[in-house]
Amino acid sequence: MTVSPGKKKRSFSVKARKKDRGIKRFTRNILLAVNIVLVLMLMTAYLSIFVNPATTAVPALFGLAYPYIAAANIAMVLFWIIFRRWYALISAAAIVLGFGYIHNFIRFTNHGNEEHHELKLMSYNVRLFNFYEESEHNTHSKMLQLLRKEDPGILCLQEYFVRGDPAAGERKLKNGLGGRWSTHFKLIKSGTASRYGIATLTRYPIVYRGDIVHPGSSSLTIFTDIIVDADTFRVYNTHLQSFRLRRVEGTLLSDITGEVQGRSVDNIRGLYRSLTEGFASRALQVDRVRRHIESSPYPVIVAGDFNDTPVSYTYRRMRRGLKDAFVEAGYGAGFTYRGKYPPNRIDYVLYNEEIECTDFDIVKVRYSDHYPVIAYFRRLEKKAASTGQHSPPKE
Repeated sequence: MTVSPGKKKRSFSVKARKKDRGIKRFTRNILLAVNIVLVLMLMTAYLSIFVNPATTAVPALFGLAYPYIAAANIAMVLFWIIFRRWYALISAAAIVLGFGYIHNFIRFTNHGNEEHHELKLMSYNVRLFNFYEESEHNTHSKMLQLLRKEDPGILCLQEYFVRGDPAAGERKLKNGLGGRWSTHFKLIKSGTASRYGIATLTRYPIVYRGDIVHPGSSSLTIFTDIIVDADTFRVYNTHLQSFRLRRVEGTLLSDITGEVQGRSVDNIRGLYRSLTEGFASRALQVDRVRRHIESSPYPVIVAGDFNDTPVSYTYRRMRRGLKDAFVEAGYGAGFTYRGKYPPNRIDYVLYNEEIECTDFDIVKVRYSDHYPVIAYFRRLEKKAASTGQHSPPKE
């Protein structure tokens, strides 16, 4: 019995359709599995604010990557809306559950007004003033021009660097800024003729200077009691533990941006170890700083490079009882880091309820691997002048 050409054609067409449906079903199942994994990663990132990374660092690792995990889940929502609508609920539900986290990275509802302020504070990680790239980019002079132009009432610098005599370096900085400045520097040796550290400069009188020691670390935190008109504020300037990635480990991490040459199990283990040690060290440091903040006799402002994202134990612990200037008065994306690793938000200005933040700016200049941030404040109510004796606080 012979089969007509028409039947052969129809049989082939049915087989082709079945094969096509099978491929589509397989692809859909793979994408669904990927979607579920992304949701689990997002939920683990949410846990990072509650779990002390000194205990386990796994949630902290996902918290560090939160902006990109969230973006991947948003992409899955858009994809499923087009091809399989109800599947979009998987990632959508996870995103809605942690919607508050997104607000810590991006703001569209704030409309600040920098004209109505009484205090302008600027915080900037200057990355050693790009000392080792000075001959090529002349960024030191550009940074000084920027700082002089912005002319904040309080200036907090991290990764301050001076080669040679520290006093001469301080004079050079003050001359570059122009005008009269009260200063508070905390420096440690970096090589034989250089010093590295942190600095707070202000146009207002300083009545007390102190520091918080982080044993076994080059991380620095200083606090400075400053009289602004009739009020005394305690300004914390902090640079918490970095990850201290070796060159190979840093190259592995930058693979997210597409530039990696060779990898090995040992390098990946080294990267994991550097990340987890950084998380654990910051957890100890932020606990130490928080205890000091809670004993402050004055309203506080905390500025600096936390080296951690808003989805982290560090941020939640430091922010407790304080407001985030970007969240309250910022607009747009809050990313402040722009170095060789993926962009993220790690520089902050926090404050308590005695004052109000009227505006917040991220200055998009490429002089460092961080953008400077500026917060504008005003007092909620006038207070009596604090003119009595200022004694050192209890530690």
